[in-house]
Amino acid sequence: MNYITFAQLYDQLMDPEIYESWLEYFKQRVSPNSGMVLDLGCGAGALTMQLKKAGFQMEGLDLSDEMLSLASERMSRANVFFPVYQADMTDLNGLGQYAVVVSTLDSLCYLANFAELGKVFREVYAHLKEHGKFLFDVHSVYQMEKVFPDYMYNYQDQNEAFLWHSYPTDVSYGIEHELTFFIKDQATKNYQRLTEHHYERTYPLANYIDLLKEVGFKKVEVKADFGRSSVKNDSTRWFFCCDK
Repeated sequence: MNYITFAQLYDQLMDPEIYESWLEYFKQRVSPNSGMVLDLGCGAGALTMQLKKAGFQMEGLDLSDEMLSLASERMSRANVFFPVYQADMTDLNGLGQYAVVVSTLDSLCYLANFAELGKVFREVYAHLKEHGKFLFDVHSVYQMEKVFPDYMYNYQDQNEAFLWHSYPTDVSYGIEHELTFFIKDQATKNYQRLTEHHYERTYPLANYIDLLKEVGFKKVEVKADFGRSSVKNDSTRWFFCCDK
């Protein structure tokens, strides 16, 4: 059996339309000639690559070596390159100044607590040029309290199966995702099982806005549905565009 990592499977799982929607949201708010953009929590670099191809100057940062290896492979296949850094987003020491910092696909929801979120906001603010922008998305409280608890999604074909089950936790606005893949070995007909648990947490919308303004952001725009609509009680994800 060819060894396959969870990172590879997770990268393959993502719907390309999500990146296309994020690209459009980003392009409506940032010009390609704005300057250098840092993709914070870039993962395997799928969105970073799309932004680079769209004319933006890109750098990527992620904590996962596996994900950054996939980003390097993606760059090699496309013959399109951008710098990537392996680091914790709570400490951006050593990085330069950016015109824009972007963090997508609820990467900030993986932070352990509100104190860590504050560290990231302060690090981003410190590494943004004057009048720079910070764009990110997070899960809403509605998503955490009404959609995710006991959510299940199963997929299978002849070669693989994927099971996703979400559980509530004893932490306010927290959720645990159990993600399991079964990959078929064509030679032996046996299956390789890969399982990971992901923990995410969000906070009331006012908490995000207050923290961003406390850090120093002058203007905070919050939308839903990739910026296409205003925030409602049943919005599942919040999209922020913050001006330094």
